[in-house]
Amino acid sequence: MKLKKILYTFFLLSCISQNSELFAQSTISKSFVFEGLTRDYRIYIPAIYNSNTPVPLLFNLHGYTSNNIEQELYADFRPIADTANFIIVHPNGTPDAGGSLNWNNFGLSQINDLGFLNALIDTIANNYSINLNRVYSTGMSKGGFMSYDLACQLSNRIAAIASVTGTMLTAKLNACNPSRVVPVMQIHGTADGTVPYLGNFAFAPVETLVEAWVEKNNCNTTPIEIEIPNINTSDLTTATRFLYTGGTNGNTVEFYKINGGGHSWPGAPINVNITNMDFSACREIWRFFSQYSLNGTASIAETNKIYPHVFPNPSSNNFNINLTELGNTNVQIYNQIGQIVNEFKNQTGLFYFKLPSNGMYYLVLNGDKTGAQKIIQLP
Repeated sequence: MKLKKILYTFFLLSCISQNSELFAQSTISKSFVFEGLTRDYRIYIPAIYNSNTPVPLLFNLHGYTSNNIEQELYADFRPIADTANFIIVHPNGTPDAGGSLNWNNFGLSQINDLGFLNALIDTIANNYSINLNRVYSTGMSKGGFMSYDLACQLSNRIAAIASVTGTMLTAKLNACNPSRVVPVMQIHGTADGTVPYLGNFAFAPVETLVEAWVEKNNCNTTPIEIEIPNINTSDLTTATRFLYTGGTNGNTVEFYKINGGGHSWPGAPINVNITNMDFSACREIWRFFSQYSLNGTASIAETNKIYPHVFPNPSSNNFNINLTELGNTNVQIYNQIGQIVNEFKNQTGLFYFKLPSNGMYYLVLNGDKTGAQKIIQLP
């Protein structure tokens, strides 16, 4: 089955899920004219959003030939936003000569995507209560390239960025001189056939990219190296996390090296191009972002939250959850009317469970850290 058809199936399931919560979270398609072009975007508002409290804003940027709906489904931050209370915006690029949506970060047209995204921050802040000290950008492939452009040229507005399978043009990396240091997370597979891990005539090698941002953030050049537990041996990959600490203002740089991984988003709901399923890129990116703001670190309360890796989700069979790094944890499953339908006490490591019937549920963790995740049981 082709990727677009699979994503369309998930889109239908998402619509069904949203229709059951008409008075809860919402996704709205909007547009405005910027420099003579109509630019469109989707914005996700979690149910717990309250206009009296400014919330973070997360840009989630699609890759070349993709679009904002596919990115929303493939790299799905919505269950995290439901508990962490942030707004997600999924902008669209503009069509190239072949009709594929693209970001103009290679300078091949006159389209001002940086200006559009900068204006989009203001547009959303004019309509919603946004904490402008906590605006973040992540993206897949060209969306990752675009996030680096934001870090270089809009560092006074972007608190931190994360790139999955994207890098930078070597020329842009050499010219990048942000007005403030920007924490960076990079996630990349060593077998990426689209954006090569070792770089090419135009693209910076991934390790060179990471080293450059370690230097820009004045981090320690020797990282803490952590092997991610290989909880899914069937994905043919493993992952290693490199943590560079001690940067300016407490900044860090993080690098997830996906050994054998392809051009894909770890923990995605579908496995394409050799996808690592040992961790959730969405969860790790938000953990990283939640530490930072333009004027210092984020709230201590936020850093005590975790976003459990439940997979597969949705599922027609068992759900798996990884608690390896959390010690003993109590897990509770709630239905949509707030009743506990299952409870697992003092759990640790990797375990699995199945829900009593089809529908949407909420998984809640209680212990030294807290967290929650929306899960869907399919027929």
